[in-house]
Amino acid sequence: MNTTHKLALLGLLAAPVACHATSPPRNTLPNYHALTEMTVPEPGDPTHAARPEYVPPLAPNPPVKYPVARKTDQVDDYFGTKVPDPYRWLESLDSPETKAWVTAENEVTFGYLGQIPFRDKIRDRLTKLWNYERYGVPEQVGERLVFSKNDGLQNQAVVYVQTGAGEPQVLLDPNKFSADGTTALAGTAFSNDHRYLAYATSGGGSDWHQVKIMDLTTNKTLPETLDWVKVSGTSWVKNGFYYSRYDAPKAGENGLAGKNEFHKVYYHQLNTPQSADKLVYEDKKMVLGFRTADATEDERFLVLSLTDGKADGSRLLVRDLHDPKQAATWATLIPSYESHNHVLGNVGGEVLVYTDYKAPRFRVVRIDPKKPQEANWHDVLPEAKDKLEDVSQVGGHLVATYLHDASSQVKVYDEAGKFQHDVALPAIGTASGFGGRRTDKTVYYAFTSFAYPTTIYKYDLATNASTVFRAPTVDVNPDDYLTTQIFYASKDGTKIPMFIIHKKGVKLDGHNPTYLYAYGGFNISLTPGFSVARMLWLENGGVLAIPNLRGGGEYGEAWHQAGMTPRKQNVFDDFIAAAEYLKVSQYTDYDHLAIAGGSNGGLLVGATMTQRPDLCKVALPAVGVMDMLRYQDFTIGWNWAPEYGTSKDPKQFANLYKFSPLHNLKPAAYPATMVTTADHDDRVVPAHSFKFAAALQAANTGPNPTLIRVDVNAGHGAGKSTKLQIQEWADVWSFCFANMNVTPNVK
Repeated sequence: MNTTHKLALLGLLAAPVACHATSPPRNTLPNYHALTEMTVPEPGDPTHAARPEYVPPLAPNPPVKYPVARKTDQVDDYFGTKVPDPYRWLESLDSPETKAWVTAENEVTFGYLGQIPFRDKIRDRLTKLWNYERYGVPEQVGERLVFSKNDGLQNQAVVYVQTGAGEPQVLLDPNKFSADGTTALAGTAFSNDHRYLAYATSGGGSDWHQVKIMDLTTNKTLPETLDWVKVSGTSWVKNGFYYSRYDAPKAGENGLAGKNEFHKVYYHQLNTPQSADKLVYEDKKMVLGFRTADATEDERFLVLSLTDGKADGSRLLVRDLHDPKQAATWATLIPSYESHNHVLGNVGGEVLVYTDYKAPRFRVVRIDPKKPQEANWHDVLPEAKDKLEDVSQVGGHLVATYLHDASSQVKVYDEAGKFQHDVALPAIGTASGFGGRRTDKTVYYAFTSFAYPTTIYKYDLATNASTVFRAPTVDVNPDDYLTTQIFYASKDGTKIPMFIIHKKGVKLDGHNPTYLYAYGGFNISLTPGFSVARMLWLENGGVLAIPNLRGGGEYGEAWHQAGMTPRKQNVFDDFIAAAEYLKVSQYTDYDHLAIAGGSNGGLLVGATMTQRPDLCKVALPAVGVMDMLRYQDFTIGWNWAPEYGTSKDPKQFANLYKFSPLHNLKPAAYPATMVTTADHDDRVVPAHSFKFAAALQAANTGPNPTLIRVDVNAGHGAGKSTKLQIQEWADVWSFCFANMNVTPNVK
């Protein structure tokens, strides 16, 4: 049941740019070895060197002329409150009028960006930085090792297979899936006999997956293809696998915006068409919610995870496939939807469950499906003072990753929960991986920190020894950078941790270009991780600040709930307080501060800039949830109701209406804003960004530009091609520097 043996559940592995779909353990951001110093900064240190060259303000350009966005008299009545929605027509993504508006907005945006004199240099430098070998965490498949590698500028990483010390051979090359490199590999799952591979593809960044099957004895793809797969694992049992899907959209619907209802679990048998798949589970009375099935490694237990679209967790059901009397009957392991639960595997006739039930920092319990009552549970890994972020059952061990102030600590236990040893990590940072089978003697993991690219380690379970498997060579010297972690007070006095990264010797005199990025939701932890794009900012004297806001998962479920409805305002207060700390502590000032976030983080930026338009010079809301009153009406937006609340409830409506970015725009001088989205985003549909951008352009009374940049043939972020990523980041940094009146010293 380790994540390496199943297709990634949609939304689970897309990390902080995603509104998450369900809630089993999340993979953290992979990366490397650091001399990360966790100290309180001394911004007044006179030994700091100069920041990037500052130039007088650029000669004012003619005011940006925005496309005309037609206003309608659409008004909705929410419990007696009349709410105008004049740009409702932009929700019709395929209408000629919407397409014409998008085209016109892109012409304005790219015309503006094209006049920035150092944009080409930034893109060229990013291209050089990006051009290094990047490896994924390997998986042992029988006698073969399977891993992904991007040579540098390939649009998509290639999957290789290697036997022993032999030469790696290409197994799957996603760059050949489409001519423009926008079709990505979305997940892989090998059969337990190592003969077959099920793999999912995603076109143009869509959350819809198509699943295909390869025969590994011939490396030929079988003729059957599974369509309309979304929020699904792929779990092999015998000569087929379990997966989840929706019915095909009705005629005339493209599936990119329509509400997804009645999720179902099927079993697909090899060499049969999808139309012959066996329906395993559906609930005709429950319109919303996800249903996913996963089998234990020995194919004994089939576990069904159910969400209801109302509560934040999932309930668990189980079948014993080895017992003819139980094979058609579901036994309830955990009946409530309120806790986050995930089955790791089994030890004989009992299953191991990772859960935060009565343990907000998570624990592992052993449950007998024949006696699943709570009184019969046995703690294997009790709740600890640090959050238990992830657990793998591998090689007769439990490898547990804890978070201590948002950084990884890894411990190894036997399957009964007896502590064996700590895994020595290179430094303070993030470790991820450790997946494998119960027969494996070695596993692989990735380690990273902010200034160190992902290094892959091979770990011997018996000797507790790590050796480097792959270490990339990047045009970056980690010793040139300093990371500190501070704790600042939010509005209500809560102490919030924040990582601050900058080049050693940067003069911290209150005028440094600073990029403040956060997420603050869905129990997602922002841990130290390498970003090649951010290295350009850092090497040009920029400061990177990443606070761990409430709503995230860094300290367990209590920290998460402190930023959920009706307490979502805590998240915005935490973010605003981070910005104020950076100013008071002489890192930056209004004229040199950019705030950024994606998806739920896009909501964060949108809410912050409408509440405090005077907070920063630049705002960068990406693929954001901007219309908090209608988000539940599109695709899987209903699944976010436990996090946000819904406008269908009068009290929750009142709360949402207070911070919904779209509905809190009013005439004011707003920061220089570049909204970013994509035409194939079917998680947070681009209508959110379209409506917000149109309303922002109408409301802005100041001189700063308010642009929208719409990627074509791209989605919510996962699987975006290298080419598109470089282009977008070149535009982001160019927009920041230009509006801060800073000329970067690009190499």
